[in-house]
Amino acid sequence: MAYSKIILKPGKEQSVQRFHPWIFSGAINEAVGNPEEGDVVEVTDSNGNFLGLGHCQPGSISVRIFSFQNVEPNLQFWEQKIASAYLLRSTVGLTSHPTTNIYRLIHGEGDGMPGLIVDIYGDTAVMQAHSLGMYLIRETLAKALVNALGGAIKNVYDKSSGTLPFKSIEEKKDEYIIGSLSCDELYEYGSRFLVSWEEGQKTGFFIDQRENRKLLGEYSKGKTVLNTFGYTGGFSVAALKAGAQKVVSVDSSAKAIELTNANVALNFGDNTPHESHCSDVFDFFRNTTENYDIIVLDPPAFAKHNNALHNALQAYKRLNAAAIKRLKPGGLLFTFSCSQVVTKENFRNAVFSGAAITKRQVKIIHQLTQPADHPINIYHPEGEYLKGLVLQVE
Repeated sequence: MAYSKIILKPGKEQSVQRFHPWIFSGAINEAVGNPEEGDVVEVTDSNGNFLGLGHCQPGSISVRIFSFQNVEPNLQFWEQKIASAYLLRSTVGLTSHPTTNIYRLIHGEGDGMPGLIVDIYGDTAVMQAHSLGMYLIRETLAKALVNALGGAIKNVYDKSSGTLPFKSIEEKKDEYIIGSLSCDELYEYGSRFLVSWEEGQKTGFFIDQRENRKLLGEYSKGKTVLNTFGYTGGFSVAALKAGAQKVVSVDSSAKAIELTNANVALNFGDNTPHESHCSDVFDFFRNTTENYDIIVLDPPAFAKHNNALHNALQAYKRLNAAAIKRLKPGGLLFTFSCSQVVTKENFRNAVFSGAAITKRQVKIIHQLTQPADHPINIYHPEGEYLKGLVLQVE
């Protein structure tokens, strides 16, 4: 099939030849065939040599390459992509885990499918398209998901209305492409969770913190734990399951606190050492006088663009300083950033600055990142978005 062409400027092909999947607008010499947003385009060097196939889009990233081979992106092509991603999740033990049936199947560039996220909740796959190109083939992708997973998926829900860039389409409606609402019991390392992919944030659950929640549990027995920006209470449930003496959950969203309380009750009943507060986290730290053995800081992305980076780093500094001041001697701080534009160095420096304000001795005992079902394409380091540190505070 003949596609419109994106011809690069001389010398701008080198990153593509190293398999980086993004074509920036400044690297383009000419667009032949008048490609529109969402179209499949062929990328060539200045001499017309084939480099890759990708989806065209406006903005600084003009093409996201999904194949570095000249192939036909049909149903079979996408099935093979999904099967490869499934094999990875099988290799790391997630597809048949005895106590976990929530995991990420497709992680954008990490799985060679830029612009697409697919999370698995029992027998339901929840898709989010972050590019119009992926959205336009959502029905093909849904069929490919069911075929590639051999019938393990009964329902495919498209939840792209809030993630498509710009004003790609007039009406964006989230809907089941295959099947309907499933009532599967959902669990992570044996803990049960109520997940609403229809109404919740992201695809309904923050899957990327699974292993970090497990790590928190290893330190929580007999401890007092403060979980801030708690959303649905994943860290709180992990701490309580491990035998925490007391867990306090804080989130500014009343809906999130409702979900936290529901998930705590689902796992432990009503008589459990847990309390929750619907409060801005900065306000909570200003008003509390209690000290804790462990504090979790898992805020939303403070910076989604580079022009917000400075303010974000200042916020991380203030937040970590406030938390360190409320730790008991020998206490632990689990602190995270999920902002892609915040590098590991940026984040560590911000935490260092916050620690310096408190004048307490602080040691790094763990450096954390996203789990294996959120793989990082080695040719696309921008995919490493989740940064975490576990600090011991004297």
